[in-house]
Amino acid sequence: MEKLKTDVLIVGTGASGLFAALHLPENCSVLMITKDEVTHSDSFLAQGGICVLRDEGDYDSFMEDTLRAGHYENRRESVDIMIRSSRKVINELIGWGVDFAQKDGELLYTREGCHSRPRILFHEDITGREITQKLLAAVQKLPNVEILEHVTMLDLIERDNCCYGVIASDGAGHRLAVEAGHTILASGGIGGLYEHSTNYPHLTGDALAIALDHNIALEHVDYVQIHPTTLYSTKPGRRFLISESVRGEGAKLYNAEGRRFADEVLPRDVLTAKIREQMKKDHKPYVWLDMTCLGEEVIRRHFPHIYEHCLEEGYDVTKQWIPVVPAQHYFMGGIWVDSRSKTTMDALYAVGETSCNGVHGANRLASNSLLESLVFAERAAGDIAGDPAKSQPEFDLLARQADRRIGENRGELAKVYRRRVLEEIEKEKKAK
Repeated sequence: MEKLKTDVLIVGTGASGLFAALHLPENCSVLMITKDEVTHSDSFLAQGGICVLRDEGDYDSFMEDTLRAGHYENRRESVDIMIRSSRKVINELIGWGVDFAQKDGELLYTREGCHSRPRILFHEDITGREITQKLLAAVQKLPNVEILEHVTMLDLIERDNCCYGVIASDGAGHRLAVEAGHTILASGGIGGLYEHSTNYPHLTGDALAIALDHNIALEHVDYVQIHPTTLYSTKPGRRFLISESVRGEGAKLYNAEGRRFADEVLPRDVLTAKIREQMKKDHKPYVWLDMTCLGEEVIRRHFPHIYEHCLEEGYDVTKQWIPVVPAQHYFMGGIWVDSRSKTTMDALYAVGETSCNGVHGANRLASNSLLESLVFAERAAGDIAGDPAKSQPEFDLLARQADRRIGENRGELAKVYRRRVLEEIEKEKKAK
């Protein structure tokens, strides 16, 4: 078993993991590992945009919109931190070269479901890709950061509720023992557990199963968000998202008879329920989305990639309605963390979709995900910078013990973790 040592280990290379790496001290060695290719994170798939506080007069409505979408189950402290930190994060992104849409030198804002006013910045319909690519490029220039692809976390190495690193496996199946002063879990969501999802299939919530094994607190694991509008297809694989900003800009939903049946900018969970109800009435596996009313110029300028993808599937959205259906999209629950992204285990942090800091409550407000993940990733990095690294003289012994535990389920570990997470979700549902 090969041994690696680093000051900070980051499991995941999506937006939250990259942002954390960028905010760690330059004299701190950082190792980032990712289960697949470095660009295969859901951060790259985010279409709509990223929220920002427009001005001080927008604070109350931004807070209320987030709380209302989350059915008032949000942690207000976390929402306040996110909103207050938003403009600083946006300025940093622009500094790293993120090209948000502008008109006459001023940033353009759009509106999505459940927002009371336009406060979303965007780059065409690939905002996540634009942000994450620029963050990745910045991280790749850092001499203190190393990124390893096709390395899968298998278990934590810990003693007395303190994390000292992880056991992992590389693409060839070789075991790695990674010793780290601090560990950040930024391993994404759980879409790979579902038949229909907008997520990458390798994102299966392994960190949640591992957390359960080590008695690390989870929160709201039954809060799984379904996106109302993905392109209907009978093909296997990931579903193509039709961004909420399409409806925010004015696209309409129609039933089988060509009649509107719902307010298109309702919260996602409410709209999903109305679409499913309409599908049942229509005896159809989809409803219709009309983008033609936006006009060809808006579609080609604001939603060029949606236009191109639908064209590849045989639909010209400038002239035709498209069939859409709800699919699993986002995970509001996760590993419980405090306002500094600390878990209930010492030296262990969680950020992004892996974590639950309470921002989203029971239902995420559109375009809050990128903002939330960046804000709390930076807070994790800041907390680590001020926290002396934990060392463990018996690390090698603990690593061998962890490796032996894995060995008992060596060939079935992925299935074991998958079953554990799904069982926990069902357990939480039944408890309510």
